[in-house]
Amino acid sequence: MRRSAIIVGCSVALTGALASCSAPAATDAADTRKASKSGYLAASDASFEGTGPLTVQLDYDSVEAGGLDPQTAATARSWSIESLVYEPLVTVDPKFGIEPLLASSWKQPDATTYVFTLRKGVTFSNGRTLTTADVVGSLQRLLKSKAAYAAQLGPVKSVTATGPEEVTVELAKAYTPFLAALANTPAAILPMKEVDDGSLDLAKEMLGTGPFVVKNHKQDQYWNFTRNTAYRETKKVRVDDLKIEIVPQEAARLAALRNGSASFVNFNNIDSMDQLTGTRNAKVVSQANSDFYYLIQNSKNPDSTLADQKVRFALNSALNRTEIASVALGGQAQPTGVTPSVLPGACDPAKLPAATNKTADTAALKKAGTLRLAVYTSEPAVGQIAQVIQQQLAKSGVTVKIQKYDDTTYGARVFGAKPDFDLAIGWFAGYVDASMVSRWWNPVLAGFSGTFLNDDKTLDALIDKAAGEPEGTARTQTLAGLCARVDTAAQMLPLVTRPSVIGYRTDQVSPTLRAAEGYGNFLRDITSYTLPAAK
Repeated sequence: MRRSAIIVGCSVALTGALASCSAPAATDAADTRKASKSGYLAASDASFEGTGPLTVQLDYDSVEAGGLDPQTAATARSWSIESLVYEPLVTVDPKFGIEPLLASSWKQPDATTYVFTLRKGVTFSNGRTLTTADVVGSLQRLLKSKAAYAAQLGPVKSVTATGPEEVTVELAKAYTPFLAALANTPAAILPMKEVDDGSLDLAKEMLGTGPFVVKNHKQDQYWNFTRNTAYRETKKVRVDDLKIEIVPQEAARLAALRNGSASFVNFNNIDSMDQLTGTRNAKVVSQANSDFYYLIQNSKNPDSTLADQKVRFALNSALNRTEIASVALGGQAQPTGVTPSVLPGACDPAKLPAATNKTADTAALKKAGTLRLAVYTSEPAVGQIAQVIQQQLAKSGVTVKIQKYDDTTYGARVFGAKPDFDLAIGWFAGYVDASMVSRWWNPVLAGFSGTFLNDDKTLDALIDKAAGEPEGTARTQTLAGLCARVDTAAQMLPLVTRPSVIGYRTDQVSPTLRAAEGYGNFLRDITSYTLPAAK
């Protein structure tokens, strides 16, 4: 998965000896250490007692084939924006545990049965009370859809209303990430009465139980939200009017934060942390993410040297992920295996076969020849990672030619019917359970990777086993084996995590920001933001 924003790239080329073009602000490093204990980068200031408007600037808009339908949302920005209106049954706590949301509680009487009790007093923004029919209909609609996210719900056998306020989900077999999968926007509960009677077109309108309602929206320009007066905790929400401006240019968002025309912005370039250091009333933080960058080695081209596993593993062994994190991402990222390193139960990337391999396979490296590395230009970090990899492999005698493309061309060359690349860099959302993203390493389940990824039945079995095992030592061992298998096959290689950089005006808003995110939703706690009283 990757975003489609157009942003300004880092202007400092990585040439000669590796040198970082990014340097984190010193204050942020201290904040990050504190956050590792509390789970939060920032907590809203209770002494701020005002209410009023808030202006947010984001890099790109929700751009989905299904319009505004949350079930088809496939990008973190869509999940963030649509979560302002829609809510799922459960949500995620700062340590990636699962908490109630529209469900007040749940029971799991056996490994394959989940019984949810709905929260009382929940209404949609049109005033209609949430019912079990909305829950049953929403989940069944998602499962029947062709939405990519439907696969993350696992082997759901049935969804049934088993009481006036109770819904039971039966799985065909145990699936540990089930609750985590329910906690994201595509699994939100929809107003199914209005959907079914045709009075609501989910592709064009939004009607949910969440804290905000949409006043107006102009694609790729802005959103205007107002507080949902039917929301069960509406009196606690300090933001009356929320304006989200879509500003693709990184420099423009920097300027808006500096001059105060925006209160809260996101950045894609780690350099922004340095560029805002010393700016009065501005603070910038780096939020860890389970999202991570990966390197595809196209193994399905029989004419390529990458069809040889020995060549792919030799190249993998020549990579230094710690250096990639330090140089390309200013030390704000972490090396990772296929289980995102920020999640509980993740494998240790330092113990993977390529990381511990001390003997370079010179014959395989010599065989690799000259390789083309495809990158897209809308995200500076991707180009920076490519340059670090180019230099690392050059030390092993491998020539890498970086080929830069706009998003559309990149997508066609890498994910099209006839892939035309040797190596490619992209990124995946890492979700909130350590096994979830590994499903994309099974090309049959993923659907999009079958043209460049050979199906590995042993790996498929490990992916399936990790999904079904309960939390504990056995599952941790299975996840470690899964990581090792991916690392050894070296077809699609996890590299480093993908941090979010967030800036805000301390004189305009006091946000609550988590130290780490699994669904890239840095607006998750907006209902607890506080605002200064009007002067």
